Order: sequence, then structure tokens, then C-alpha cells
Amino acid sequence: MADIVPAAVRSRMMSGIRAKDTKPELVLRKGLHNAGFRFRLHRRDLPGTPDIVLPGYNAVVLAHGCFWHGHDCPLFKLPSTRQEFWQTKIERNRAVDAKTTAALKELGWRVGVVWECALKGRTRLPLDDVIGACTKWLRSDRPELEIRGK
Repeated sequence: MADIVPAAVRSRMMSGIRAKDTKPELVLRKGLHNAGFRFRLHRRDLPGTPDIVLPGYNAVVLAHGCFWHGHDCPLFKLPSTRQEFWQTKIERNRAVDAKTTAALKELGWRVGVVWECALKGRTRLPLDDVIGACTKWLRSDRPELEIRGK
């Protein structure tokens, strides 16, 4: 398909993939809001335009999709077609993630990552546990948080 579909058309096909307001992000936002947290969304003035920004806690929460960020879990499977393309794309996404996290930390932000597998699929955790872990982290002084499926 790569040979017969022009790059411009493939680009338009990829443009249908959401970068914000994904289902895992919406679930996190609703849970944090119900827990009493108020936040800003997608602040463009911060590296990587973080999903959820909690200025009062000097923290950002990133909702990472397991496929797009190449997470080592059951939700990630490299496609069998165009493997070189996908491998390159996912490696680039991982490099951008590392650069973004480092830049946020350098600016003094605490960074939390909630993986999609913690919210859906056979490895998902109870939503109350995910929101509870986020709440505990936000009220602490720990610099990092990572929540992944079991």
C-alpha cells in the first residue's frame, strides 16, 4: 500500500488520529476533576503541550497511548506491514517523549505518565486506584509518577 498510496494521502490518513482529547485523557480528566483538582489543558507554552497541567502542584500529567509511545505491554504490537516505517515512527515518538520530559523537569515541573494499559484492556487497574495514585503523587513532593497496567 505504501507504494501505491502517495505520501500526501497517507499524511491525510494519519491526520485523523487524535493528539488530544483521547479517551484515556478524558477518563483521567474526569477522575481528577471529580477528586477536586482543577487544571489547564494542553498549554502550548510548555514543552510537548502536556495533556493536563496542574500549576498549583507544579505538575503535569501525560496520558500516553501504548501503541503510539511504544509501551512494552499487551496493547502494543508492531504492525506487520511497513514495519520499518512504524519502528522509525515509534522510536522518534520515544525520543520526543524523553526530550519533552527532560525539558519539563528542567523548568521545574513534576511529570506524571499514565499509560493507556492502566485504563483499558486486560491489564487495566480499577479507575479509583489510578486516580488515587495520581492524587497521592500530586500531594507529595515526588518528581515523577508512572502508572502502568498490571
